[in-house]
Amino acid sequence: MPGIIGKKIGMTSLFTPDGKNIPCTLIEAGPCVVTQVKTVETDGYSAIQLGYGEKKAKNTTKALAGHFAKAGTTPKKKLVEFRTDEVANFTAGATIDASSFEEGEFVDVVGTSKGKGFQGVVKRYNFAGVGGQTHGQHNRGRHPGSIGACSWPSRVFKGMRMGGRMGNDRVKVQNLKVMRVVADRNLILVSGSVPGAKNSYVVLEK
Repeated sequence: MPGIIGKKIGMTSLFTPDGKNIPCTLIEAGPCVVTQVKTVETDGYSAIQLGYGEKKAKNTTKALAGHFAKAGTTPKKKLVEFRTDEVANFTAGATIDASSFEEGEFVDVVGTSKGKGFQGVVKRYNFAGVGGQTHGQHNRGRHPGSIGACSWPSRVFKGMRMGGRMGNDRVKVQNLKVMRVVADRNLILVSGSVPGAKNSYVVLEK
């Protein structure tokens, strides 16, 4: 199985047999439905498309409604495609759930980080500010200071660390250990933190 779509439920912790407390993220992994199987002969590459989450038919476009009907499933909220060379093992309409994971294996989790809006350099890049409130400075505590541009180069170099939009980026966290699998409820516990807010969509890759 190349991967699965899920939802971040929240965080908790587990105690190992030797007494260590491991912070974990609780993820609802599936159930996902195979909505399309792509092959080299028909699409030029091999992949499977998974759908997750129930969506009302009235909120689904006719094109997508026909796409889901062809796969023999109800409309889904989230669609993700996974490249794989093992497309022969999948059929449209099949279900993939948390039982495909095993305790002790490692996964990569992809999510969208929390959006924080426009932020300054102190919050965005951990700058210290320009100094204290003395020597005539009373309102520069969190400012970036000089950015180096003068008569040369007469412009700001690309990549200069300045204030700007922070968060709401695609983030992948690699090699998170699967600590526990609750297959009957489609829940898994992975060690460490996962990007995104509660109830946000995540993609687990093996």
